[in-house]
Amino acid sequence: MARWCLPLRLSMSFLALACALSAQPPYDLLLKGGHTIDPKNGIDRVMDVGIAGGKIARVAAAIDPGQAKQTVDAAGLYVTPGLVDIHVHVYLWQEPGGEAAQADAHSFRSGVTTMVDAGSSGWRTFPDFRRRIVDRSLTRILAFLNIVGAGMGTGKEDDPAEMDAQAAAKTAKDNPDVIVGFKTAHYAGPGWESVDGAVKAGALTGLPVMVDFGRINATRNINALFLDKLRPGDIFTHCFSGHREELLASGKLNPAMEAGRKRGIVFDIGHGAGSFYWYVAVPAYAAHFYPDSISSDLHINSMNAGMKDMTNIMSKLLNLGSPLAEVIRMATWAPAQEIKRPLLGNLDVGADADIAVLRLDRGNFGFVDSAGARYPGSQLIVCEMTLRAGKVMWDLNGRASQDWKTFPYQKETWKH
Repeated sequence: MARWCLPLRLSMSFLALACALSAQPPYDLLLKGGHTIDPKNGIDRVMDVGIAGGKIARVAAAIDPGQAKQTVDAAGLYVTPGLVDIHVHVYLWQEPGGEAAQADAHSFRSGVTTMVDAGSSGWRTFPDFRRRIVDRSLTRILAFLNIVGAGMGTGKEDDPAEMDAQAAAKTAKDNPDVIVGFKTAHYAGPGWESVDGAVKAGALTGLPVMVDFGRINATRNINALFLDKLRPGDIFTHCFSGHREELLASGKLNPAMEAGRKRGIVFDIGHGAGSFYWYVAVPAYAAHFYPDSISSDLHINSMNAGMKDMTNIMSKLLNLGSPLAEVIRMATWAPAQEIKRPLLGNLDVGADADIAVLRLDRGNFGFVDSAGARYPGSQLIVCEMTLRAGKVMWDLNGRASQDWKTFPYQKETWKH
């Protein structure tokens, strides 16, 4: 009988271990009782969100807190996909100068989990951008590649010799995990070299083009841009800037805007330091012309001015009349679709647990445009928490933290 004792004991030990493992809570974190808004999946009601292994594990009503290692009370808050900001500038050049901001310093505190750098790097400089910024950031960073090889702010944005569509397309094909399209910006030449080059690169790769339209003239205008140059799915950023006659002298919306929308052109906010004005946005809303997506155009000259951050821009559109669920869609699922990244901007089971937990305050607030003009509003969106791949990256009020009185401080590990 002694021969059978050891195997029997081992079997019982394995059984006990299996039982212990099976008793582990299935969720690492549970967001409990929040009003969940997931536009892709048509969710707009109180739901719980369970997270396991950095992924969305379950979205359902009344998930038992006993099934989670940690539960965060989200009652009274809004739980949404992590925000997707498709127009930022975060390529910090090694040489002095430039307007880029540091991605992680701005993303999570405003609910943003994915940023798309909009043309700061071109096909010559992208390898440096990827090595030093993209691959080292906690924020997911994607890119629109500038059709100008040297990138933005280099003094070469008017040089057609820098606009090599074949080189840009090859760089995109070599980096499909990061590059989502092409950017043309600030071109002041008389022709269409910049737009044509970007569209050609887009055609070679099946990727969209984002246009920050430069100076206009009699032939180079948004009517020709929308009807003759761009393709359905291409993106016109700074759509409420007024710099390209989006609004006519009569104060009416330019018919070219509606004509472009009918052709499938995408209209993106791209707020920035000089591209969002109430005198354009208010008449546009009065004409029922609403943006397709919200983006910040984050850089050092915009971050402390009228733009501030994504939640501030979202609050502006909310106070202009867009419903909250629509504002969330414009900052999550819509931009994810525009850049052809359907795994982003939603709370699909199995997706990365990129989540924003937002608070909606009511009171008397003021919102500033790029000229410094104030618009009053009664609603303000505030980011309470941000999760990136299931990890809490921003927690404004310590909702995921343990009370200090019971916190297991490890003083011997402190370093001064």
